[in-house]
Amino acid sequence: MPLLVGTSGWQYPHWRGALYPPGVPQRLWLEHYASQYATVENDGTFYRLPAPETFAGWRDRTPADFVMALKASRYLTHVKRLRDPAEPVARLLGAAAGLGDRLGPVLLQLPPTLTADPPRLADCLAAFAAVPLAHKLLVAVEPRHPSWWTGATKDVLAAHGACLCWADQLGRPVTPLWRTAGWGYLRFHQGAASPWPRYGTRALLAWLDRLTAAWPDEAPVYVYFNNDAAGGAIADSAEFAALARRAGRTVSRTPPTAQAGR
Repeated sequence: MPLLVGTSGWQYPHWRGALYPPGVPQRLWLEHYASQYATVENDGTFYRLPAPETFAGWRDRTPADFVMALKASRYLTHVKRLRDPAEPVARLLGAAAGLGDRLGPVLLQLPPTLTADPPRLADCLAAFAAVPLAHKLLVAVEPRHPSWWTGATKDVLAAHGACLCWADQLGRPVTPLWRTAGWGYLRFHQGAASPWPRYGTRALLAWLDRLTAAWPDEAPVYVYFNNDAAGGAIADSAEFAALARRAGRTVSRTPPTAQAGR
């Protein structure tokens, strides 16, 4: 499996002219996005769970090799704070099953005020594993309180085959660089280069080195750029992919760097 490189979301009006040609109507943006990228992180599912028909429609509108990662509902992570996970997890996966083989990892982004509770996290991960799906579900976890950085957390993730989401802020890691599964997940939130919020080549190369040291080329690693302002995610994802290809990594499709830099 290659590095799967994409962006967090695709429906940004300010991407018209950067990723979407002026003549492409917004209702066809997903189709155009999927012609340029092989994966996307759907962060809209954090705010509202779409109907099963919507997920099925996304499957029908994307090619067979496309993968959509989903950000788990804020109801599970921020309201319930991972307590009593069975119902919200079953509801999410019941709707998302419409994606079929397009369903990629589910991201659990924890609130920054949620302090470490490894047993509660274990119960939540077990709830995901209890829902029958056509293929094995991958779950990534992005804790945001420093109390989580303990061996107990690492052990829970590893025991459930869950991946610690590596996260970047301003070109620096804000999480430990643990490898807790045979696959990886990396989120770029905001770079420190100019123009804001871009990433510089040096920062991208440093992250490529970290990924290469942790996972071989055949391991799937999902990489999403969340710095959407001014089309930064488009340009940086394209440059990161180009750097990875130059280093000998297998990478999913991304826009040409010249196009992404417009």
